[in-house]
Amino acid sequence: MLTVNNLSVQFGKRILFDEVNTTFTHGNIYGVIGANGAGKSTFLKIIAGEMDPTAGHIHLEPGKRMSVLNQNHNMFDESTVLETVMMGNKTLYAIKKEMDALYLDYNDSNADRIGELQVQFEEMNGWNADSDAASMLSNLGINEEHHYTLMGDLEGKIKVRVLLAQALFGNPDLLIMDEPTNDLDFETIAWLENFLANYENTVIVVSHDRHFLDSVCTHISDIDFSKINHYSGNYTFWYESSQLAAKQRAQQNKKAEEKKQELEEFIRRFSANVAKSKQATSRKKMISKLNISEIKPSSRRYPAIIFDQEREAGDQILNVQNLCASIEGDVLFKGVDLNMAKGDKIVLFSKDSRATTAFYEILNGNKKADDGTYDWGVTTNQAYLPVENHSFFESDYTLVDWLRQWVKTEEERDEVNIRSFLGKMIFSGEEALKTCRVLSGGEKVRCMLSRMMMERANVLMLDEPTNHLDLESITAFNNSLKNYKGSVIFTTHDHEFSQTVANRVIELTPNGAIDRYMTFDDYLDDEKVQELRVKMYTV
Repeated sequence: MLTVNNLSVQFGKRILFDEVNTTFTHGNIYGVIGANGAGKSTFLKIIAGEMDPTAGHIHLEPGKRMSVLNQNHNMFDESTVLETVMMGNKTLYAIKKEMDALYLDYNDSNADRIGELQVQFEEMNGWNADSDAASMLSNLGINEEHHYTLMGDLEGKIKVRVLLAQALFGNPDLLIMDEPTNDLDFETIAWLENFLANYENTVIVVSHDRHFLDSVCTHISDIDFSKINHYSGNYTFWYESSQLAAKQRAQQNKKAEEKKQELEEFIRRFSANVAKSKQATSRKKMISKLNISEIKPSSRRYPAIIFDQEREAGDQILNVQNLCASIEGDVLFKGVDLNMAKGDKIVLFSKDSRATTAFYEILNGNKKADDGTYDWGVTTNQAYLPVENHSFFESDYTLVDWLRQWVKTEEERDEVNIRSFLGKMIFSGEEALKTCRVLSGGEKVRCMLSRMMMERANVLMLDEPTNHLDLESITAFNNSLKNYKGSVIFTTHDHEFSQTVANRVIELTPNGAIDRYMTFDDYLDDEKVQELRVKMYTV
């Protein structure tokens, strides 16, 4: 389907890709992963023809159509929603436009040309294009009333869905997507997972969403050491198998045969779990291709995110009564009652992200509620990760001095101790002497997590904690919260995070809160809960 020959990409002295040779074959879905800065988005831009490599070339099989998820949300502002979707199939759209223009000036001289175009149009199922585009939009939650609206009049989150429909329209042979789940709600992501899981053509996708990668991928394409290697299986298989291989490499005394048996047993266990999962049957075929020869240790570094408690909290964590909040006349939530018990790990979410952020800001004394009260248990101490962290990084402190602000003992003030701590969070050597102002978004979040670990709180509040983090940090963070002995209340767009950490789900709506002790997947699948959700969001 797509062949990469001797691809090299170099920026100055920095080599991203060095003579990469690989093939993407028909019917597979490839999840492209790599550390931040490894070149994931650059690789997709080269495939899409938006960027030239330093050397080498990309070859798409003749007659095959490629579609790319557009990242420019304002490119189609002058077009209607339906027209924007149909532009996804450029050849079909060009034929339609030419036919429409000729019909307006119909005469004997252009009749033959119209006839030729009609034949091509019919062969491409063009007469059903409008209804196919409308159906795709409706599946993505965009009602008919918006289909003839100009793109420029839509809010950003709806634009994202239209551009997704555009990329999927017309069943392209090769689909290229960079972070397709950004700005989508859980229901839309679930629809996209199901759509791609049953997709019979080739997909190459970059995503930080592990649940999405696990649901759709038949292969993981790992960018490491300036090369690209394909591995059969989804992200979880790649992660767990590479961890096992790294562990085996450190076991010098273990016999080769024992290691082989351990890997084979790992594949058997993983395959059995996939077979029992809700994954689409078409994706289960990947497990027949898993083999131990592909399993290799990875060079990835995972931060050591470990939350300890200074003291254990008592039974009463947080009591909220009749809490209400609004912004500029918009009701975010009202009448919220919550009794948070020891050991609760709550995923807090809402269709309006302003609601969850307002809730955290009220609980941390940064915003006044319209009505209601909240009381923290006397034995609790809280640590908070806000969604916006700019105000924490406006000084010229080095990272060592910045983190020193939150030490609790003289022993912790020692530079060797702080640099060791930063080293575990992947700020090694000279990186620990960077100043706050030059940090990337992901580095700032790792600093904020370091600060939270220093606080040794028994209640954690996390507002979109995975924003800006790479897959390695997200995975380490997720594992840490699963093992954390305190209480947590968090909001995230990361499905895997929600499903594996939370034992309670609270949804804030303009008409109150829905509160259930259940897993996140059970919450989304519960018919009675879904009926209640519709009712609670109806004004």
